[in-house]
Amino acid sequence: MNKKLYLYNTASRKKELFEPQHDEVGLYCCGPTVYNYAHVGNFRTYIFEDILKRTLLSLGHKVKHVVNITDVGHLTSDADSGEDKMEKGAQREGKSVWDIAAFYTEKFMENIHDLHISDADVWPKATDHIQEMIDCIKALEENGITYRTSDGIYFDTTKFPTYCDFAGLDPENLEAGSRVDMGEKKNPTDFALWKFSPKDVKRQMEWDSPWGKGFPGWHIECSAMSLKYLKQPIDIHCGGIDHIRIHHTNEIAQVEAASNKQYVRFWLHGEFLVLDKGKMAKSAGGFITLDKIKEKGIDPLAYKLFSYSAHYRTPLTFSWEGLQSAENSLNNLRSLILKETVGVQESKDAKSVEAVLQDFWQALYDDLNMPKATAALWEIVRNTTIEPSIKKAAYLQIDSILALDLFAGKQEKVVAASSMDGGDVRVVSTGDVSDEIAQEIISMVTERKLARKNKDFALADTLRDKLKAMQVEVKDMPDGSTECVVAGK
Repeated sequence: MNKKLYLYNTASRKKELFEPQHDEVGLYCCGPTVYNYAHVGNFRTYIFEDILKRTLLSLGHKVKHVVNITDVGHLTSDADSGEDKMEKGAQREGKSVWDIAAFYTEKFMENIHDLHISDADVWPKATDHIQEMIDCIKALEENGITYRTSDGIYFDTTKFPTYCDFAGLDPENLEAGSRVDMGEKKNPTDFALWKFSPKDVKRQMEWDSPWGKGFPGWHIECSAMSLKYLKQPIDIHCGGIDHIRIHHTNEIAQVEAASNKQYVRFWLHGEFLVLDKGKMAKSAGGFITLDKIKEKGIDPLAYKLFSYSAHYRTPLTFSWEGLQSAENSLNNLRSLILKETVGVQESKDAKSVEAVLQDFWQALYDDLNMPKATAALWEIVRNTTIEPSIKKAAYLQIDSILALDLFAGKQEKVVAASSMDGGDVRVVSTGDVSDEIAQEIISMVTERKLARKNKDFALADTLRDKLKAMQVEVKDMPDGSTECVVAGK
């Protein structure tokens, strides 16, 4: 098949053929601000970025993947106002900002590994790159792009004529104060490059600079760190859709005004994971963490499969019911794959395996269409005409992309059986089932069989519902026997 990757480029608002410009694809992804736990909405973005990276690798490209760690205090709003997130986290927990950053960085890494998201090649911390940020601001100053106020050094967006292009902003309708508290700013879209430390507030994070003691603006860190580790123009820059209008617009302005060269070739943005009342956000409170999912005994990879149910550019509504359904699907998928492939050697017939995988790859190369890709996986599972050895080889390639531990299923075993005139009854499970529960299931199934024989279908349905409530799936087999599958972890 024709292995060409098409990606939706936010800059052009259309799908474009992606081809690397160098031997190594430069991939930069906006990372976490480590003042609190990352929530599952954040991880939806990291999951789509991991699919992108794995897809690039599957095409034979080398990838240099950089994800920043924002451990520098910056202001809570995109408009350079509000409270400092790191200082706020330190006050909330009675710790130093350095301890807060270390703790939540470690928790983020733990969650990344829980989700089988591959590590970045470089995890640069903002606190280790203050000099690079200062150098970037100096370059802008030399180009006449900056101005000074009483509280910091600002970027003059009128000096960058294409500022509004990326986000499609309408400058004539951007009234002063509608987007920011103007203060001493010249224009509503101007933004801070360096903020001076308030004289009446003791900050834990501040540095000396040519303009005075203070701390960097949020947007400058990604510009400075991305270019330290990747060639300009960077091949691909990813992040959440909420970064388009301000953060990524400002990144582009900073880099291109300083260098007079294109900053990024492809921009990819993931849509929100939403609750019933809107976007999931830490600032709103009540956000859901991966640890909450784990506390409920749900496999974190079930959340990963849940995220595959919508295209990364489409909003996805979170619900516990949807997550539970995804876990059931994951367990079923693993069980079926194990049943098909246990003891089977993978096929070396590359052409036959490729034919089986055609729909999967076609979905993936069409802007990472994960709903279609997972549907293609299920089609392979359901197709009984494909040789098990070919299926196993196909599943291995698929799991190199999905990273769902597809071969981690548990083998079903018969835990109890009974013979009767109406046909045998077997209790089957992947886990442990007590003798008492097994006998209760057999008794109820026997009673159900008798009710059906006597045409008491109301009683038969009631008994089936009771068994379902016990997480028992009743399968009436063609030979007259009945198989009772008990959910087991």
